[in-house]
Amino acid sequence: MNYAEKRTLQVKLRPYLFIAPAFIFMLFVFAYPIGDLLRRSTNRQYGGEMEYIGLEAFRLTFRDDFFWTSLFNNLRLFLAVPILVVLSLIFATLIFERLPAWRIHRTLVFIPYVMAVPVVGVVFTYILTLNGVMNTILERVGLDFIALDWLGSSKTAIWAIMAVIIWKELGFGIVLFLARMSSISVELYDAAKLDGASWWQEMRHVTIPQTATVIEFYVVISMITMLSWVFAYILVMTKGGPGGSTWVMEYYIYQKAFQYSQMHIAAAASVLLLVFAGVLMVVQGRLRRELGGLDG
Repeated sequence: MNYAEKRTLQVKLRPYLFIAPAFIFMLFVFAYPIGDLLRRSTNRQYGGEMEYIGLEAFRLTFRDDFFWTSLFNNLRLFLAVPILVVLSLIFATLIFERLPAWRIHRTLVFIPYVMAVPVVGVVFTYILTLNGVMNTILERVGLDFIALDWLGSSKTAIWAIMAVIIWKELGFGIVLFLARMSSISVELYDAAKLDGASWWQEMRHVTIPQTATVIEFYVVISMITMLSWVFAYILVMTKGGPGGSTWVMEYYIYQKAFQYSQMHIAAAASVLLLVFAGVLMVVQGRLRRELGGLDG
């Protein structure tokens, strides 16, 4: 190998050498825990010893009704994602158009997002109980027939929690869309107004296309939130009740690991959750490429 070839090889390898420390660090941070998780899902611990059990933990997990209830509840929480996107777009557009006292509104909608989840959970627990604030107000205005035990009924509990999550997470979407809208050329909106476009037409033909990448990012973040960041809501507001109707995957893993000391089943459920999240990310990536191809 002559000098020119060596020099070319060094130039090609240089970027990889720069990222090598970060890659090794990420490999240690993520690869080792995942490997340990796989090991725990195929082994049962007795005292200080590990006994290999193969896929038995996965079979037990699939036979557990609470596992399917937890997974189904996570899927139901995904219904909050389109609601968050639509509401965030509408409120962000209204604030962007400088409605009266828009600065105050912008602050008010973002405050819930920065509040701690346990605080939000405790407050809404008092609001949504059978004798809570909401039912008291409904009775005062003559709508007592709508008053329900929002958190005490298996039919309404998960939906009440989803409403609380939407209320808290909405502010992030609004600020995210506002940041993107502030960089959109004003000429696009002026041209739309000259063409006689209505508010909804501006939203459809200007705002949404210009914020498409941000919408996609927000959808992914919201799906991750509904899949793996709702444990605190469940623990504070219902503790999985009534009758286990509000269990989600995180709560299922927590119960199996720390309440029932079934670490192998908790590890198996964690692996399944990881696979499910990975599949969602792959599907989202393919849809993005296909839509990008259609746009092109």
